[in-house]
Formats: sequence, structure tokens, C-alpha cells
Amino acid sequence: MADTKVYLLDGGSLVIDGFHAFWNRGPGGELRFPCYAVLVEHADGRYMFDTGYDFDHVMRVLPFEKPIQDKEQTIPGQLAKIGLKTDDIDYVINSHYHFDHCGGNKHLHKACTICHAKELEASGDCQPFEHLGYSDLTFAPDLHKKKNAGKELPPDPALDMYTPKFETLSGDQEIAKGLWLFETPGHTAGHYSMMVELKNRRPILFTADACYSKKNMDMMCISSFHLDPVASVKSLHRLKELAAKYDAELFYSHDPDSFKSYQTGANCYS
Repeated sequence: MADTKVYLLDGGSLVIDGFHAFWNRGPGGELRFPCYAVLVEHADGRYMFDTGYDFDHVMRVLPFEKPIQDKEQTIPGQLAKIGLKTDDIDYVINSHYHFDHCGGNKHLHKACTICHAKELEASGDCQPFEHLGYSDLTFAPDLHKKKNAGKELPPDPALDMYTPKFETLSGDQEIAKGLWLFETPGHTAGHYSMMVELKNRRPILFTADACYSKKNMDMMCISSFHLDPVASVKSLHRLKELAAKYDAELFYSHDPDSFKSYQTGANCYS
């Protein structure tokens, strides 16, 4: 793993209204968007950035988002396509803890979990209007059990053998050579975007939910699922400035048009 490689793991898709994807701009109506995880093979280990959503959780709690995900689009299924198992992942980095970015954490039993300190705190004590976003707490079984005390939930064998180790950060961090986390708050309290430097191409800057799509960036229009709209707009500008500073290519989190051109599966960027 001398040269860094980046794999995009297709996690299926969800539906939201266009007025949520493009806050107060639209157009309205159903918008189906992709969800994906990012695997970075680095000299220091294998890093997973976000883990998509859990189909059963979405069907139970947010069925109106109409998930489409087959078994090959789960984290175990996607890793199998590139010859890996879930225990081969050393670190999982979560941009934030909304359900569609942490649903596969529970499969990564041996990985150390890296996140912003404010994000871990917010996930266990979020604002009332954030409760659906933070509805899947299986990435932290203790929080999950505390929040759901007294409720009858379906058994989840993955949680019985998952005791995550957390490493919390704040500020911008180069967590490994050429692997950067940049603070981009607003969507949530402790949101991180990630940039990966590569040998044979421009760096890739993964916006995560600080920017859903190129259209959001072009219009400077945030999504409606945010904690702080002013900070969200500032983070849009920051991503644009970071891309210019490092000559990085922006990869958007939920862009149905851009996703068609992304390499996925066994194909990688290096």
C-alpha cells in the first residue's frame, strides 16, 4: 500500500424533496440521490470515510426516503468487491453522524472511529429538529441503548460484538501524510470534509454534506438539513477556497449527476 488509493463504495440511494436539497430554491418534487463511502488505502492503514445508511433502519424510521440498496451495496458487500473484509479496515472517519453517513459503522468491528469532538457530543444530545438525522446511533452502542431504553427494537447481532474506540479531534488535521480533515460546520456542529493527496492526479476534496452537489456550490445554496445556515454558507465558501488553494477536485456527497462520472467498485483513484 505504498501509493495511496481511493475507492468509492456505492451504498445505494435515497429520496428527498428538491426544496430540502436546495433550501428554499428547489424545484420541489422527489429527488433521488446517491450515498457512498470512501475507502483510502494508505501506507499507514485503511481509512473509511463515512459508511452510508442501514437499509433496515431507514425502512423502520424514515421509509419516506424510499431507500434502494441491495446486498452488494452494503459495506460488507462493497468491500468484498475489492477483495477485503470488514475487519481489514483500521480507521473509520465520520464526517458527521447523520444516519446516511454512519449506518455501516457497526460492521467495522476492529476500526478506530475518528470524528470531531463536537459531533460526538451533538449526536447524543441533538436539537429536537435534528432527531431524524441522528436517529441511527448504532455507531455508538452505549448511546444507542441509552436513547432506546425501554423500547422493543429488533435484535442486531452486529451490535453485540461492536465496542467502538473513539478518537475525537478538533480543528483542521492532517491525520496521515496527505490525508486531511477540514472543519466545515453548519450542516452539523462538528462536520468534517476530507482531502486526499494522490500521486497521479489532483487531490480529491470530499465535501460530505457541507455541499450536496455541484449545483449547490454553483448557486451557493445549502441544503435544508442544517444546524446553522450562516455557518453552512461560510463552509461552502471555505470548500471553494480550499479547492483553489490545493488545486483539488471537489467530490460531492449526494450529486446524482456527478456520481455518474465517479469511478466505483474495484476501480480506484491513485
